[in-house]
Amino acid sequence: MAADDHPQAHPSSPFAFAIFRDVWLANLASRFGGLIQSVGASWLMISLAASPVLVSLVQTATTLPIMLLALVAGALADTFDRRRLMIVAQVFMLAVSIVLAACAYAGVMTPWLLLALTFLIGCGAALNGPAWQASVGEMVPRPVLPAAVALNSMGFNVARSTGPAVGGVIVATAGAAAAFAVNALSYLGLIFVLARWRPAVARPSLPREPLGAAMMAGLRYVAMSPNILSVMIRAAVFGVGAGAVPALMPLMARDLVAGGALTYGLLLGAFGVGAVGGAFFATPLRRRMSSEAIVRAALIAFAVASVIAAESRWLPLTMLALLIGGGGWVMALSTFNVTVQLSAPRWVVARALALYQMAAFGGMAVGSWFWGMVTERWGVPTALLLSAGVLALCAAIGLRHALPKAEALNLDPLDRWREPRLPVALEPRSGPIVVTVAFRIDEADIPAFQAAMVERRRIRLRDGARGWTLLRDLEDRSIWIERYHSPTWTEYVRHNQRRTHTDADIGATLRALHRGEGPPVVHRMIEREPGHVAHDDMIMAEPLTDPARQS
Repeated sequence: MAADDHPQAHPSSPFAFAIFRDVWLANLASRFGGLIQSVGASWLMISLAASPVLVSLVQTATTLPIMLLALVAGALADTFDRRRLMIVAQVFMLAVSIVLAACAYAGVMTPWLLLALTFLIGCGAALNGPAWQASVGEMVPRPVLPAAVALNSMGFNVARSTGPAVGGVIVATAGAAAAFAVNALSYLGLIFVLARWRPAVARPSLPREPLGAAMMAGLRYVAMSPNILSVMIRAAVFGVGAGAVPALMPLMARDLVAGGALTYGLLLGAFGVGAVGGAFFATPLRRRMSSEAIVRAALIAFAVASVIAAESRWLPLTMLALLIGGGGWVMALSTFNVTVQLSAPRWVVARALALYQMAAFGGMAVGSWFWGMVTERWGVPTALLLSAGVLALCAAIGLRHALPKAEALNLDPLDRWREPRLPVALEPRSGPIVVTVAFRIDEADIPAFQAAMVERRRIRLRDGARGWTLLRDLEDRSIWIERYHSPTWTEYVRHNQRRTHTDADIGATLRALHRGEGPPVVHRMIEREPGHVAHDDMIMAEPLTDPARQS
């Protein structure tokens, strides 16, 4: 049953929706296991190779697949069954985790084998991420989405607050192989819950987009969406700066506070407790502060935490710093995530989230490698101080490129356009389809018309139109013609079905500026080579008597 079928649920309570609650709990167990595995991998790498670069590459191996595979995973999540995609990803990570545990038990682990298997687990996480993030919108209605995203962050960090400490105990007492085995078991619950879930899936009216076309559509949508693009820029810079703390935490435990695996688990636990607090306060803060104000405060807090951690040699003080840093970490990332989800319609939300994750985790992967190089040359304190400077820069970017207020956008499908009945028989693959829309505009209204057409062009190209141009008739100065094309009739239909309620405002503005006797006149035509015309290939010019059907 769809989330919208539960209007009785309190709008601030995602747990009122049974499927969200069940998946959240199963995810909590899986994340708990993943963090135990992370502790085991990082500490095992320290025992295998003392190089700071190799230690920091454990974090890179986890996050790099998200940068490399996120767009593919997002396109798959938008074009295939998201539930089944998540099951495949979980089963794959289960299999790799079993191999990882077996190699560790057998004593055949090497630094590069550890990195390779960690990378494969990261690939499974990259495949799972966009499908899971996009599925939240199918589990809860839009008003509850920010609270649900915050709870997801809280769930991860509840695990982070205790999982690493438990992982440190497991590694210290039973070895890294035991940590890997616990992680393998943690996937089973989520696989079971997903296998039982039966979401309502709308029957598609159009053929599935090919993977390559779906990926290009996602790139095009984000490139033509200033709201999402601004989030991606900030997330990438944040990822570079914030990546230093998790990547260098094993070295902080060993070199700055002179501890072992248990100390490393305590540091991760402090970071996680802070993140739980950040997730807990995120929802009430959104009622009082703008998204930009929340992110800016989170970035400054994280920067201060990095400075304290760089200078501290006392474990309690370092844990306090990481407590603050964890709060800043989750508040920034959850705010970025919510802004992207609220700025993208359902047909492309997984791809938008995938590109956002590519920016954020790509920044973390690059940052982890970079801070490892800095540490090898100048030491851990210098790397942490420089990362604080990057976080301050990310906060300063908000002075010029503030996060948008996306809550007011209505990105539900407009659902007014209907496929026209045509006198020429077409196949779905027929094309290219050329469309013109003729407006009659008074001289005094030309500046307003051109300003509206700037936004019209962005929306057309964002939703898949090609070769958009605006023409003015040389014989009748009042006639302006919008022209674009689609490669096939199917793509033309798909383009029109992507229009949202927010997009409708521009159409209403243009119709209000039109001074013709009827609505703007639309011509739909198909391109044909002269030697291949067997009948009248020109599709009849059709004035749209119903403005809601305007192309």
